[in-house]
Amino acid sequence: MGVFDSFVPPVVSAFDEWASGSGYFTFSRVADIVTSDLKISFQRMSHGDRDFNGTGGALAHAFAPTNGTLHFDADENWSLGPGPVANAIDFKSVALHEIGHLLGLGHSQYRDAVMWESISRGTVKDKLTSDDIQGIKVLYGLN
Repeated sequence: MGVFDSFVPPVVSAFDEWASGSGYFTFSRVADIVTSDLKISFQRMSHGDRDFNGTGGALAHAFAPTNGTLHFDADENWSLGPGPVANAIDFKSVALHEIGHLLGLGHSQYRDAVMWESISRGTVKDKLTSDDIQGIKVLYGLN
């Protein structure tokens, strides 16, 4: 079992949230990253596409279709809880946000939305809002 294996369940849960919220997408995990449309990893500092500067900087970054790459900052103080943890960033909340970018969404103008531009330590945003769902439906022409 790898050091980052405990992060898989929140990522799966975040993908499930987008699938059920949109009523459009389906996601499945593949064994071979070469065949994957979306590639998720942890990175540190300068890693070839954007720099992380350690704890307190960018938490993650994702590239919209058709790139499909998502990198989380391996140096952040991540929380994997069922609830908020002071001085930690809720991993599922950030995964949910970054998957929105993978799907093509930009930032929301609404502070309560998952797609709001930032998240504070100790905050949990683990459910899509009506703005997030409406944004994906508009983007993909869904009713």
